[in-house]
Amino acid sequence: MIRRKGSLRRLYREIYQRYANCVSRSPAFGLVVELGSGGGFAKDVIPEIITSDTLPYEGVDQVIDAAGMPFPDESVRTICMTNVFHHIPDVEAFLREARRCLVPGGRVLIVDQHPGWISTPIYRRMHHEPFRMDADQWSFDTTGPLSGANGALTWIVFRRDRERFQALFPQLELVRYEPNSPIRYWLSGGLKPWSLLPSWAFGLATALDPALVAVAPETGSFVDVELMKRGAVP
Repeated sequence: MIRRKGSLRRLYREIYQRYANCVSRSPAFGLVVELGSGGGFAKDVIPEIITSDTLPYEGVDQVIDAAGMPFPDESVRTICMTNVFHHIPDVEAFLREARRCLVPGGRVLIVDQHPGWISTPIYRRMHHEPFRMDADQWSFDTTGPLSGANGALTWIVFRRDRERFQALFPQLELVRYEPNSPIRYWLSGGLKPWSLLPSWAFGLATALDPALVAVAPETGSFVDVELMKRGAVP
């Protein structure tokens, strides 16, 4: 579906380019890892990236649990993920693993859902996954890799509970929390078979998305969260 739908494919290519930009800001040594690769095509943009998922999808390099990654200490320079963070039932365990695996100066790029003015009603009423902005815990119950989520989790950890995050993980600096993409994903139909955004109109929607965010940042439906491991780069 991602490859077949023109506008959705271009959206994912943009995300992968943001991966590449994050890699360029990371140290020059170490592994580049994508968590939750699924049916994506990040390798088309970053050939050296290690793709992974909790399920053995065709073409994925490794089966990995984000809460227990198989990489040595200080061996990874960049960890990237798209619409994955809100599916991790124990994000504290993942963040501990990221802190362990990253080289000093290494980065994490999380692309995930954001409760914007446009997206919140969609996430709450029209989306199949739970979306609980009032959850008092970062963790949630799950019976398998695809059966648990809290779509508001990224916002909860890095905005609502930012002080708690900073207290628990002082080694991980929150470099940025940037809402983006108010309308293009919804117009593309996402992973549904339909689309209201033909390829010929993608450029116009691409110009409109950042214009909306520039005027009102809380129109963003998604967010880029970038973390950096503090410490002197050898």
